[in-house]
Amino acid sequence: METRLHKLSQDPWSESFAPDAVADGAGDLAACRRMLADGSRTFLAASWLLPGAVREPACALYAFCRVADDEVDGCNDPARAVAALRLRLADVYRGRPAPIVADRALATVVRAFAIPRALPAALIEGFEWDALGCRYETLDDVLAYGARVAGSVGAMMALLMGARTPAALARACDLGVAMQLSNIARDVGEDARMGRLYLPRRWLREAGIDPDLWLSAPAFSPALGSVVQRLLAVADSLYARVDAGVAELPMACRPGINAARFLYAQIGHEVARRGLDSVTSRAVVSPARKAGWLLRALLAVNPARHTSPQPPLPATRFLVDAVASWPSPPRAAAAPAHMAPWDLRARAVRAIDLFEQLERRDRARRGFIGNSLGSASPR
Repeated sequence: METRLHKLSQDPWSESFAPDAVADGAGDLAACRRMLADGSRTFLAASWLLPGAVREPACALYAFCRVADDEVDGCNDPARAVAALRLRLADVYRGRPAPIVADRALATVVRAFAIPRALPAALIEGFEWDALGCRYETLDDVLAYGARVAGSVGAMMALLMGARTPAALARACDLGVAMQLSNIARDVGEDARMGRLYLPRRWLREAGIDPDLWLSAPAFSPALGSVVQRLLAVADSLYARVDAGVAELPMACRPGINAARFLYAQIGHEVARRGLDSVTSRAVVSPARKAGWLLRALLAVNPARHTSPQPPLPATRFLVDAVASWPSPPRAAAAPAHMAPWDLRARAVRAIDLFEQLERRDRARRGFIGNSLGSASPR
């Protein structure tokens, strides 16, 4: 165990990805791997169950999403940051990306996997909604937001795996939106302290809560818990639809997608276990529980195929339609159809080790900050 951790601490992303279609961007893809090593822990660990041909370009997508999100959130003029992102995306699709690692890597990936511009554009639109302080009156409004900031990412991930059918894309969008709903349920208090509210306002009023008054002094109550519970029920209904999409994927990709959906579903279940109070504290899934679900992800790889698949959510239909109208790549950079059982076991061990390493690093960092604050405090 210590030997594996030592190797991971040197380079937790030691496998390389260099198919012909993206060989020129291998250096940028490697930089994206390193960019994600200090954050995105759930994605980081779950991605070790994906074949390298998918994991590497996925890092480019997530790196761009992370950079874009950070730039909008950390900017004094978010609207201006969103406008700049749109210009950068236009340059990416013109084949002339800005001299930024995440942009160059994204340009490589969208070209190799024929990703329609509408998908990353939808993501940026979601960031714009945050910048504008949009209000989400109904569940449909919340789903429309989730379609942009997460459904778009789900659709792009499906394309990396060679899944371009409307049925597969609809389920990929379902998974992205479900994951976003889990995040919303977990971050109610954190979002409120930043002046943001993603719970449907109509639901709050139905529970006897004035949304604006609550935002001025966020606090947990059983009424608020009932709204969070309703949102988690919607998320669970979407997670249940994902089996049909997993069945559309190459076998080698299924454990990684299972890991993502199981781990994010556990976020919502942890909120429920804490009495639905995501205002007083933030629900965190323990490393041991994450490890258990990662192992389960290896087993649930043969879900039943649905003979009559459900249509996409109305909120995500535009993403599915965008792929249908976009030319397919001349030579698909598809993931391998199978992965040897011993390789899957090794990847699971590596993912669990990485969780442990990152948890240790977080504990050490928190201890250092606490000691620093203690030494600086007046006696």
